[in-house]
Formats: sequence, C-alpha cells, structure tokens
Amino acid sequence: MQPNNEVLFGEYKLGALTLKNRVVMAPMTRCRAIGNVPNELMAKYYADRANAGLIITEGVSPSPNGLGYARIPGIFSEAQVDGWKAVTDAVHANNGKIVVQLMHTGRVSHQMNLPEGAAIVAPSAIAATGDMWTDAQGMQPMPTPTEIPTEGIAAVIEEYVQAAKNAVAAGFDGVEIHSANGYLPMQFLNVASNKRTDGYGGSFENRNRFVLELASAMVAAVGKEYVGIRLSPYNPYNSMTPDETNEDAQYTALAKGLNEIGVSYIHILGFTLPDALLQSIQKEYKGTIMLNGGYTADRAAADIQAGKAHLISFGNTYISNPDLVSRMQQGAALTPADPNTFYTPGAEGYNDYATL
Repeated sequence: MQPNNEVLFGEYKLGALTLKNRVVMAPMTRCRAIGNVPNELMAKYYADRANAGLIITEGVSPSPNGLGYARIPGIFSEAQVDGWKAVTDAVHANNGKIVVQLMHTGRVSHQMNLPEGAAIVAPSAIAATGDMWTDAQGMQPMPTPTEIPTEGIAAVIEEYVQAAKNAVAAGFDGVEIHSANGYLPMQFLNVASNKRTDGYGGSFENRNRFVLELASAMVAAVGKEYVGIRLSPYNPYNSMTPDETNEDAQYTALAKGLNEIGVSYIHILGFTLPDALLQSIQKEYKGTIMLNGGYTADRAAADIQAGKAHLISFGNTYISNPDLVSRMQQGAALTPADPNTFYTPGAEGYNDYATL
C-alpha cells in the first residue's frame, strides 16, 4: 500500500496538548550550553524548528551529578530555569510546543565535565567502556562511578521531581524521562550496569523498580498528561547488554507499569526494536506510542497507517532542515547534516542551515 503522507500533517491530541501535526523533533545532544546554561543560540535553534508538532529538547540534566558531557544544559539552577524560559517563550511565539527531556548521564560521564562538588553516580560501581570528551583535556577514559546507596535513591528521584517542577516554571509543555541509550534510568534496567542485591537489582521486576518509582513520583508532581518516557530495549549503546532471556518480558512488564501510572506517551528507539516486542508493549500500554529511528516521510506515514505508532520523531534531518515539515509536505529535497559540527560550540552547523 502506498503511504498517504497526509496522515503526518493533521492534528493529534497528546494528553493536554493539541499538536498541529504528528512530526516530532527528536531529542539530540548539541553541546551549545556554555556553562551548562541555555542561551540565545539555543532559543533561536528551537524556535526555528517550531513547525514540528512537538519539540523534545536535547538531554537536560536534573542534577549537577548528571552533567556528564561537556556543555550540556541543566535545569536545576535559577539561571538555567531563566535560560529555558527564553527558549520556551521563543518556541511558543512561533506557535510551537516543546517538552524537556530529563537526562541524567549516570556513569556515562567524566569528572572534568562536572561542576565542583558533583559526583559520578550509578546503580553499581561498574565503569562504562570507552572514552569521554572533556574540553579541558580531550578524550579521557570513563571512570568507575560511585554506587548509589539504597537510602540515596529517594534523593535522586527527588532531583528529577524538582527538575519537572522547574520545567513547569520555565514554561515547558511537558517532560520526558530519558530511560534509554545507557543513561541513569536504563543503567538500573540493564544487567550490564546493575549488579545490585537490594530491591533495585537482581530480577527484572526489581531492575524496573527505579524507573517505575521515578515515573510515579513525576506524575504525582506535575500530572500524568505532562510526563512521557523514552525507552530503547535491545540497544547496546553506552555499554548496555540486552538480557536475551528476559528483555521482552522486562519491557512488557515495564509498559504495563507505565500504563498503570498513566504516563502520556512512550517514545521508543526503533532501530533495535523487534516487532513482537512492540506488539507486546501495545497490548499493555494504552497511551501514545512514538517511534524514532532513521525515518523518512514515507516510512513514517506507513508506520502510522499500520498502527505501529501515533507519532514519529525525526533526529538528524531536523538538525539541517529547520523547515522539515514544509519540506516533507512539498516533497522537497533535504539538506544533509554535517556531523563535524554536531557537538561543537557556536552557531556553525547549528543556526546556519537554510530554509526553502
């Protein structure tokens, strides 16, 4: 069946939001937040892409401990909240909707990227393999993190809760929990990074516990219609190891728990997602499903028509095509992105891509 791309461009009701189309700008780390504070460059970048039905920001740390990469923003200080308010105001002025992705990097970090007094923490004292870029000394091996004690988990969850409240104060239309790609919540989910022997480790039900408690606390704080979550089952990125025996059962159980909590949407990385697991998740979770992973307009429309997803998020194509929705509507050519400028500071490769 030939996909009808028009399904991408009609309104969609997401929780309390009415989206003008089903095209979502995916979260992408861009490393432009000098001093970890959002700035005018970032306000322009997001405002220029307000043609999306929904923008999900780059990963934003709820805590000084979560600032694992160079120049990523936080949302735990007054200056950061003020900086994000300028971003949300600019997006809303262009008739856009924007949610903040809360990303605590956990063990995917280096001390040189953290402010004074911050610590690298994780479910277990196991280092991620590979190196981390630092502006001070270039590439450095990732160190062994400090295991979060059982009695310290509530404080980590409270950091997220306060960040969600800060997001509301900054004018965001919602929050997304980044529980994918090997960052802190997924570090609790995954067998490679979670060797705990308390109630947060061992069985997959225990490994799901942190994420479910986190989602429940955030829903209680800001409302279920304002909380979404990103997942990436079977994704080995950042030294994750899929649990080949239990991965389907674990993520199906997680989806059931998230449905009971009532989160607004589940955003899933599709590159590594088996169809059978997607079907299992859809049986247990009755909210909005968003898929991500190298989509074209045709494939996005086809997956929506086939009932695989309600919304589709687009990543790299949004970097270099601020007017992506218009280009897809017109069938116009897309500008390729320059990966050499994905993570560099400044406007080059960020705010200098042309529109039609």
